[in-house]
Amino acid sequence: MDSNKPKKVFVSGCYDLLHSGHVEFFRQAAEYGDLYVGIGSDETYLGYKHRPTVYPEQERLFMVKSIKYVKDACINAGSGVMDFLPTLDIVKPDVFVVNEDGANEEKARVCRERGIEYIVLKRTPQEGLKARSSTDLKAATCQLPTRLDLAGTWIDQPYVSCHGAGWALTISLEPTFEIRERCGLSTSTRNVIKSIWPMKLPEMNPETLARLVFCFENNPEREDGIISGAQDAIGICVPGLCRHFYSGHFWPEKIETCDDEAVLSWLESHLCMIPLEPRRPGCSVVEGKDITPAKVHALTEAAAACWEAIMQRNLSAFAASYRASFEAQVAMFPGMVRPTRGEVGCKDDAPEDQDFIVDAIAHWSAEPGVLAWKMPGAGGGGYLALVVEDTSRFCQAHAEAIPLRIRRRK
Repeated sequence: MDSNKPKKVFVSGCYDLLHSGHVEFFRQAAEYGDLYVGIGSDETYLGYKHRPTVYPEQERLFMVKSIKYVKDACINAGSGVMDFLPTLDIVKPDVFVVNEDGANEEKARVCRERGIEYIVLKRTPQEGLKARSSTDLKAATCQLPTRLDLAGTWIDQPYVSCHGAGWALTISLEPTFEIRERCGLSTSTRNVIKSIWPMKLPEMNPETLARLVFCFENNPEREDGIISGAQDAIGICVPGLCRHFYSGHFWPEKIETCDDEAVLSWLESHLCMIPLEPRRPGCSVVEGKDITPAKVHALTEAAAACWEAIMQRNLSAFAASYRASFEAQVAMFPGMVRPTRGEVGCKDDAPEDQDFIVDAIAHWSAEPGVLAWKMPGAGGGGYLALVVEDTSRFCQAHAEAIPLRIRRRK
């Protein structure tokens, strides 16, 4: 190679929420030669982060190419964590630069195999500037939690609990993934909260806050006549693991919580979600409901068993009761897995896609390591919430799987 010719230097990343830390990284990398940047595609970002980018790929490409330290940039054609490999083989750089957060043995191995010098930079800000990261910037955006119902839900509706009192179990989740609309994670209640407190929940007693949210969402002027179950407001507002007891009324008679770190960490190590398509507009999950005392009893028994299994950290008992709770829900509300078609927005002329939830359950229930499954919330689409043998191992094997982070009390 001509010794007078600048070396080619390569870096790769998504560069969403472009900030001074990125620019300084480019400046330092460009000290080794002409800098070429590979940028993660929108599809790759969504698959890896489980949420969309703030800026679409062409806008990110424009911004990165406009930085004076960058010789050229392109959208990576690959996928996953190593999406830059096709770009790397086109650019054929002499040097591959990563920051210390992005360094790993696989990248080092790729460079050794191709004879590329591998350089790891410490994350240091430009002199006089504050250290920046995308994580810090995103923390300044909406941090409202959501909730996942674990067992017993539907009991928060009086037309269910009038046949037998029982518990609903919920966990409050940190928004570490894209929280999509109409997907069973109580986004309607979360949007109500967002209309009052756009960024984060106020510092106040969580149960009082949940009651305020419930009353605000279900105001007397609500035209649709639907009362959102209290488990939505409680599940979002009350941190940790929570159970609430319903007996013929909209608000529970009592609320109990578990903040034991060992229990919460254990739950996180056995729960994850698989994204499905959202519940379609106009489709009903309550049409065809069949609520009887026997079916409600099955629901309440499963919820009680689920709480005991979690307290004992008994995985097999947890999976069995979690699955039994979902089976009891579906027995009363078959629309959870087969929502009614033929209403506004529903495709009654497309029978081949009417059983997408049933098909998803059949597929994921057969995967190694999966012990139990359910549809969050009212079902009809959105996510499949799984109990697995090991969340970390399962998510490594299945890129679409979403690990969960339970919100702790401060």
